[in-house]
Amino acid sequence: QVHLEESGGGLVQAGGSLRLSCTASVRTFSFYPMGWFRQAPGKEREFVAAIDWSGDSTSYADSVKGRFIISRDNAKNTVLLEMNSLKPEDTAVYHCGLGGVGASMSETPTAYFYWGQGTQVTVSS
Repeated sequence: QVHLEESGGGLVQAGGSLRLSCTASVRTFSFYPMGWFRQAPGKEREFVAAIDWSGDSTSYADSVKGRFIISRDNAKNTVLLEMNSLKPEDTAVYHCGLGGVGASMSETPTAYFYWGQGTQVTVSS
């Protein structure tokens, strides 16, 4: 059984920062690509950032590039998302996803097989 748990969301003013964490209950975590997606009310789940199994390659949505940083700590089975210079448009529920073992990182939700419940991020103006 695979279980993902996100944490770190909250309320922050525009220009502020938050650090999201996702912990996975899965063995051989280092072989799974990981991703962060977000979903705002009335919108589809959209790609935010992804990281390959080694942590050497990352990918970001244009809307967050230069502001967000994704990283992973395989020893702790965690993936992190540092969010800086937050904007009201960043308000959403943020979910982490776990991809296929040995697969490449992906910006497509269908490439991820397990998801966490999500953590709410609210940015006020």
